[in-house]
Amino acid sequence: MMGPVLAACLLIILSTAWISQANGATCKKDGGVCTCNDQTKNVDCSGKMLTAIPSNIPLETTQLHLNLNSLSKLSPMAFHGMKELTYLGLEGNKLQALPAGVFDQLVELDRLQLGRNQLRSLPPKIFDNLSKLKELTLSQNKLQSLPHGVFDELTELKTLHLQINQLRRVPEGAFDFLSSLSDVTLDTNPWDCSCRDILYLSNWIREKKGTVSNIEAAECDGGTKAVLEITEEEAAEDCVYPNTTTAIPTTIITTLASSNDDDIPELPVPQENFQKFLGYQEPDHLPTQPQCLMSISGYLGLMMFFVLISAAILYVIHFLKKA
Repeated sequence: MMGPVLAACLLIILSTAWISQANGATCKKDGGVCTCNDQTKNVDCSGKMLTAIPSNIPLETTQLHLNLNSLSKLSPMAFHGMKELTYLGLEGNKLQALPAGVFDQLVELDRLQLGRNQLRSLPPKIFDNLSKLKELTLSQNKLQSLPHGVFDELTELKTLHLQINQLRRVPEGAFDFLSSLSDVTLDTNPWDCSCRDILYLSNWIREKKGTVSNIEAAECDGGTKAVLEITEEEAAEDCVYPNTTTAIPTTIITTLASSNDDDIPELPVPQENFQKFLGYQEPDHLPTQPQCLMSISGYLGLMMFFVLISAAILYVIHFLKKA
């Protein structure tokens, strides 16, 4: 009767081993897709076509590379607990929005790369806990506006990349607290030099010229003039910019305006309905299953697991029949 007992033990051991691998297989040495360096605490998951962040990245990681993947959203808890992280790279993904609070626990972070994504806006206070940040890359996105005070807590920031976006203005005082700033890229944005709102940026560039690099490259929409050359007479209009998150599409406005029915009631529509209509949705929590299980090694391990379980079950049945 020892045969069934041994088979049952084997089944338990195999199950435990597979579950352990599933919960810890982030690095290649454990069957995962990322490269990990135990000495430098560097985790490199770049260029792996990831659609979700592996769930078991060590909390003591100091550098996390997630560049050149297919991440389209982040969980609000994606980086919680990673209080030792000094570098986070998310460049070259498909991020359309950032959840509020996603960076709140990264108190040691000094480099954050968010370039080459599809970000249209930033949540208020998204960088407020990153007081040690020295480099922030937001270039090559689709940013149409910046929240008021979004950079106010970044007093140690030295480099800020904002080029190649859709910015028409920056809020009054946007850069006033960036006392350590030495390099800012603002070019390739459609700066609206006909509105009074541009005067803050124009005066700031003029004041910092010679002490902050690259700022003179900012040009008015159409490239007709440098932003720093704009005068109060030229920026005479009081422009109002729509909220791009909740604004009604132009096609709907045109349709309503052309309608002959003057009795259509004006119904209040919840903001979240407009957001869904416009294709904007707050990111959900990402799956907790590690992305590495989607790799070939993960599939092979899963198939091997089921083969071994089947063999163990047949072994038990064989001995039970003999008994």
